[in-house]
Amino acid sequence: MKIDLTDTTSSKINKALVQGRRAIGTPAVGMVLTLVLVTDEENAYDALKAANDASREHPSRKLVIIKRVSRSARDRAKPRLDAEVRVGVDAGTGETVVLRLYGEVIDHAQSVVLPLLLPDAPVVVWWAVNAPVNPAKDPLGTLAQRRVTDTYAAEHPIEELKSRAAVYTPGDTDLAWARITPWRSMLAAALDQVDCAVTGVEVEGEELNASGELLGMWLADRLHVPVKRTVSAGPGLTSVRMETDCGPISLTRLDGTLATLSIDGQPDRAVALNRRDTSELIAEELRRLDPDEIYASALRYGVEKLGDASGQAAPLPEEPPAPAKRAAAKKAASK
Repeated sequence: MKIDLTDTTSSKINKALVQGRRAIGTPAVGMVLTLVLVTDEENAYDALKAANDASREHPSRKLVIIKRVSRSARDRAKPRLDAEVRVGVDAGTGETVVLRLYGEVIDHAQSVVLPLLLPDAPVVVWWAVNAPVNPAKDPLGTLAQRRVTDTYAAEHPIEELKSRAAVYTPGDTDLAWARITPWRSMLAAALDQVDCAVTGVEVEGEELNASGELLGMWLADRLHVPVKRTVSAGPGLTSVRMETDCGPISLTRLDGTLATLSIDGQPDRAVALNRRDTSELIAEELRRLDPDEIYASALRYGVEKLGDASGQAAPLPEEPPAPAKRAAAKKAASK
């Protein structure tokens, strides 16, 4: 069921939500959080579809913020709020309110959102595009326990990573980090199978791929070894090669679907390593609302410390002795 409201208010939107629930006979129970989705008209369909798919695992009230820029100076000065209320099958699992902001109200989106939040429920804000410089200081970000950005959508991903590191606040996260969860799990599991010290790592993937940089920073931060970042044709990440004192370990994925894990002295094995949809990434981020300390540590390591294609890495912190390094490799499996 859809209810369209033109030049409306938050109070009228709340009444429309009640009206919609009564019309379809659905009580307002079972929703576990409020997801505030900030996007533009171009990306609204894909972002909302991803949020609806994720709501099958996390029933939620989805508030979609679309800031519309009027053409004339007169219209830009006139505040207006249009809304589309969706309940039932049109809203996935939960409820959806699409909010289009015009004029001066664009700068006060938090005032529109605040009366529409579910009471006593966590709030997650996801900027599908055009994330603020400092999400925690953004008026919408101050309402949330979890703030999700996507470095992949930035015009300059590497510079965006540096900016995120400079302003990181507990509760910040990045879909570029969620994209490498299967890689981190697989590499940690591979290290569990050997009793070797890692001496160097090479991460290969598309140029300006923030996930590749984050994976390299995570490995360098956890293993205290030089990491070289090299460029491939993709798609996405294509290979990670770890040099150890008992032979190389490599994880290679050339088609974006199936990867090959090679450990010296063991037969190669095929492992599933699909490139995941945005809905799966959002669902993963909604599973935890506490600060991600491992992401914070990797992000603060610094993308500038990764080696370039020629392998020239910046100086690293003093390496621990071999026994400690071996213990660090094992510890990475649980991170």
